[in-house]
Order: sequence, then structure tokens, then C-alpha cells
Amino acid sequence: MSDNLLGIPETRLAVDPAAEKLEAGVDPVQVAATYPASSLAWAVLAEDALADGDRDVEAYAYARTGYHRGLDQLRRAGWKGFGALPWAHEPNRGFLRALAALHRAAAAIGELDEAERTSTFLAESDAAALAELGLG
Repeated sequence: MSDNLLGIPETRLAVDPAAEKLEAGVDPVQVAATYPASSLAWAVLAEDALADGDRDVEAYAYARTGYHRGLDQLRRAGWKGFGALPWAHEPNRGFLRALAALHRAAAAIGELDEAERTSTFLAESDAAALAELGLG
């Protein structure tokens, strides 16, 4: 675990068992039903809904679920509401992807305050995540 310049430790989530299932090609709906605490499973559902182009409200619901499940995991990992969530630590990517999907879905449905908050949250989490997720 490394610290940033302010001495706030990075938060690193535990390995998400849903990741292996998704990598193996298991249907994301089945993965989310089996692993409902997985931010990654909800993020994939949100990303798929956004890619369809006409399911923005559904994407928003999936993304908010993934975001909130991720907040629960972050708190259990010792996160105090601030500090880096490094993209380089692969288990963090499910939460960061859910956060990015929430940003996109919020913007798509006109929830501009939330779109701004999620953009700021991503930037404060890890600037590399913004670039990796196509938002930077």
C-alpha cells in the first residue's frame, strides 16, 4: 500500500469472484444474481445498457447499484470517503467502472448534478481511471 503526497493511504479492494465468471463469458445477469455485491457485475450490465443506446434509465439503475455496492466494499476496506482508489489495482476497477457508467447514465438522463459529482469523484480517485474509461 502506498501513500499519496498528503499521506492518505490508497484503498485496495479484495478480489471480486464475479470477475472470473465474467471473464469466462457467463451472462452478466446471472453473475449479478449470483454475486449481487459485485460492483463489476453491475458495471458490466450498465455498460451494456448504455451501449444499446435506448436503455439509459436501466443503465442508471444498474450503475447506481454497482456504485452503492462498491461504497459498501470501500468502507469495509477502510476507506474514509477520500483518498486514492488506484485503477492499477484490478479489483478496484469494478467500482471505478460502475462510477464511470453512473456518470455517463446520469448525463444521458439529464441528471447533471450527479454527472458532475461522479466526474469529480473519478478524478479524485485516480486520474488514470479517467483516461482508461475514456473520460479524460
